[in-house]
Amino acid sequence: MATKQVIFKLGEEEYGMDITLVNAIENYTGVVPIPNAPAYILGILNLRGEVIPVYSLRKKFGMPETGPTESTQLLIARKDGMAVAYKVDSVSEILEVADSEFQEIPTIVKNVDTRYAVGVVNKKDRLIVLLDSENILNVSESEAVKQVRADMTSK
Repeated sequence: MATKQVIFKLGEEEYGMDITLVNAIENYTGVVPIPNAPAYILGILNLRGEVIPVYSLRKKFGMPETGPTESTQLLIARKDGMAVAYKVDSVSEILEVADSEFQEIPTIVKNVDTRYAVGVVNKKDRLIVLLDSENILNVSESEAVKQVRADMTSK
């Protein structure tokens, strides 16, 4: 059974997220910084009346943060029933991935801090790491995102 993946870039690396887990792909506009928020929360976004925290995947993956460009986009996904926007450098395509192209993450790389990486696809000499949006945020990050959202919606 094939899956469709939203392929995006962070720096020169390519990642994929199952399209069924992505609610929307939006341009990076209207993000309001939040003072004293955790470093990986870039701010909040009002998207069609819903206040959504904006999370930096670059910071999650230990990469330096970059300012937004014309190609910077937000992947909107749900975590514990709450929308979260993941800032990515660019979205390049929707790619169909056959089961035969999917490989498990090597055991030596698997741990609690990499549980969001579910597999790897080698497609035409491109190595694409597939992510599970449900596991990108760890427990403390998820709680911090919920708190930022609660603080902003109560004002």
